[in-house]
Amino acid sequence: MKILIAPLNWGLGHATRCIPLIRQYMAQGHEVVLGGDGESLMLLRKTFPELRAIDLPSLELRYAENAKQRGFYLRAIPALIRFTIADHYYLRQQLAIEHFDRVISDNRFGLFSRQTYSIYMTHQLYVQLPKRLKMFEPLARAIHACIYKRYKEVWVPDYADTQNNLAGDLAHGGRFDRRVTYIGPLSRFGSSEAGFRLPNTGYPILAVLSGLEPQRTLFEQELVARFKESQQPVLIVRGKIGGPATATHIGAVTMVPHMSDEELLPLLQRADKIIVRSGYSTIMDLAVLGLLHKAEFHPTPGQSEQEYLYSIWGSRLLAPNSLIKDLDEHIQ
Repeated sequence: MKILIAPLNWGLGHATRCIPLIRQYMAQGHEVVLGGDGESLMLLRKTFPELRAIDLPSLELRYAENAKQRGFYLRAIPALIRFTIADHYYLRQQLAIEHFDRVISDNRFGLFSRQTYSIYMTHQLYVQLPKRLKMFEPLARAIHACIYKRYKEVWVPDYADTQNNLAGDLAHGGRFDRRVTYIGPLSRFGSSEAGFRLPNTGYPILAVLSGLEPQRTLFEQELVARFKESQQPVLIVRGKIGGPATATHIGAVTMVPHMSDEELLPLLQRADKIIVRSGYSTIMDLAVLGLLHKAEFHPTPGQSEQEYLYSIWGSRLLAPNSLIKDLDEHIQ
């Protein structure tokens, strides 16, 4: 089969969770074509330099610097509509040039067509909005359902168990269309990568950043101010694809733009504390690795999905580590 896999460029999480799908299809002998834009596509190109990639329309959005994000949602609605229409018509044009047997869209609303077998992947079937917009949640969920029903299948990267899962109500909060399938968590850190030799040294405190600007940069600045006088070495992986791969040192803090999965995995395993956003792909990665008990989660201010996931997972950091380790083992 010829398969187009296209993640949304909203942080790096949508791209990283497509990595195991790409690897699996390649191992089965299928022809995989990468699609996307921005740093998400840059990451996939860097991970799979042997694969062809096509540039898709971009969703141009930035968070506000304040936590309330008042203007963000007003800008987001028309931007999402334009983006969805552009994606849909671009796919139609692309299908007139070449045929894809399957198109897998990770949260890109417009990549459906009757001319191919379209699959929509999301962990957020049950849309969560900020408190001041709660009255619009039924409408938002109805619109989202209308979108994903345009696809032949809907894949949810979570466990089907309504009690023991990672996404909570985001993926299990209602009754969904029969085309919805729970495919289990997807992590770029698969079992095949667990055999890498650990380095002789590590960092007790490791922060892995991602997400939209300017909140990514503000979080980075906050962490540097917090740890530059630390008595322990601290590593910050900035989540910046491209540019010079050079390290920056500020006091006890070392910052690097990006790390490959092979470089990052042993550092995650050796760290005593892992500081991350409460994004769903990050939670999947830590769950698959059995490292949830090490996490210090920080939701992106004003991003309701991450704030909801923090309400599930952030509160569990208050429990004894043994309880979190038991949860890690249960989820695996």
